[in-house]
Amino acid sequence: MVSSDMTADRDVDLSRRLYRGLTAGLEELLPLLDDPSREVLKAVLKNPNLDESSLLHLLKRRDLTDDLLTAMYRLPLTETSHRLKVALVHHHATPDHIVLTLIPQLYLFELVTVCFLPGITPDRRLVAERALIKRLADTPLGSKITLARRAPSEVVEALLHEGQPQLMAACLDNPRLKQAAILRFLSGPGATAETISVIARHPRWKSRHELKLAILKNSKTPLIWFTALLPGLSLVEVKNIYASSRISAAQKACVAEELLRRKGRR
Repeated sequence: MVSSDMTADRDVDLSRRLYRGLTAGLEELLPLLDDPSREVLKAVLKNPNLDESSLLHLLKRRDLTDDLLTAMYRLPLTETSHRLKVALVHHHATPDHIVLTLIPQLYLFELVTVCFLPGITPDRRLVAERALIKRLADTPLGSKITLARRAPSEVVEALLHEGQPQLMAACLDNPRLKQAAILRFLSGPGATAETISVIARHPRWKSRHELKLAILKNSKTPLIWFTALLPGLSLVEVKNIYASSRISAAQKACVAEELLRRKGRR
């Protein structure tokens, strides 16, 4: 059983810590940032000597609660500190409405980092991806190339659909790019003779059977790829390509030559 004297001592100690939290100078504040009491931490947040580095230290704590994180977000210091905004976004317990407000304020590659934070919710990832895609139009080519190598699948697909030949290799190298995204690209307006050729010779994608078929059903595909790819297809597949209304007359002639060659082998 806890004695009344011990309880009184604890109350006095807490009162002292609360007072120090409200009034201490910067150096005296540092030990209080690790105080186990939420009330002491709330007092610290009201201290006029609190600075950015102190708050960044506090944000390393995993046991912060919604109310403490909300109080930190509302501080004038946070309004002017980009580093604090990033730290709040990274903290696992920051309320959703705060994170979703702050994400669009982050820099380009900070948004990429957010997409891959451990335990990030789908809503937060989606907002970060949308913010990235929204900025693509104003992003320099060099940054786009770096982004294409590192970004999540939705962003890589958006970069792929820009149809810039300089971006293609970086997009195709990204391990998060999905085959379905390339198939959508091949059927869209961004596919050109040059970009189709980049896909057709890329070491990761050149052997994908579905991509070969899509390449051979695109009217912009250079004839060299008909010569290279048709021999590896089945007779039924070659006939289906010949029957396609999407290929050009020159391409159809190449397919016809392949059918004649096979007929002559019988």
